[in-house]
Amino acid sequence: MGRLQDKIAVITGGASGMGAAMAKLFAKEGATVIAADINEDNLKKIAEQENVEGLRLDVTSDEGWADFVKTVIDKYGRIDILINNAGITSNKPLDQITEQDWTLLHKINSFGPFLGIKHVGEEMKKAGKGAIVNTSSYTAIIGSGFNPYSASKGSLRAIAKAAAVELGPHNIRVNTVFPGVIETPMIAGIGEYKEAMDRLIQATPMKRLGQPEEVANAILFLASDEASYINGGELVIDGGYAAQ
Repeated sequence: MGRLQDKIAVITGGASGMGAAMAKLFAKEGATVIAADINEDNLKKIAEQENVEGLRLDVTSDEGWADFVKTVIDKYGRIDILINNAGITSNKPLDQITEQDWTLLHKINSFGPFLGIKHVGEEMKKAGKGAIVNTSSYTAIIGSGFNPYSASKGSLRAIAKAAAVELGPHNIRVNTVFPGVIETPMIAGIGEYKEAMDRLIQATPMKRLGQPEEVANAILFLASDEASYINGGELVIDGGYAAQ
């Protein structure tokens, strides 16, 4: 208990799936959590948790980020932690991928985190400290998924490394996690769900899917002062899939 005591934490995509698990865990560990999401119904539900506030945010909007950060700073005075977790996926086959598909996934999965780092990073510079953790994907590490999802998560990996170098002198740490297949509502929407999941489970050395809480625990460590000298780090959370 208390690993994030008195911290102000922003979690994008914080109203469902892995983001909701993070919000609950961070609040339990003493943080005041601002769950940022575009789904207002889910925001209302997550805001029922103690020490969790739900605020609407379209992560692809530069102006939206500016207004969001101002709202948080006006109310809480600072942002200690940013978790860039919002994202979408796609399972379209290669011959069906359109320019619109490519643009949408990159806007949400890589441009969104870039904007978060841009706007929140400026406030962290003023404070002289901060911790940013980005949720990429194991598909950014291995040759799995020749599609805009993998490309967008690979872009986020590069953005995070550059940000770690840029912001490190300001005592702002930027790290990235690479989850494998985690049992969330997002993957439940994949077509032929059971068959696809069975194949992935059999291909994973640990022979099971990951749970949102397992990702949340790893991100908790990177966001906490326990990871005070970890910057530009990468942590794979995939049951051993990418090790093959």
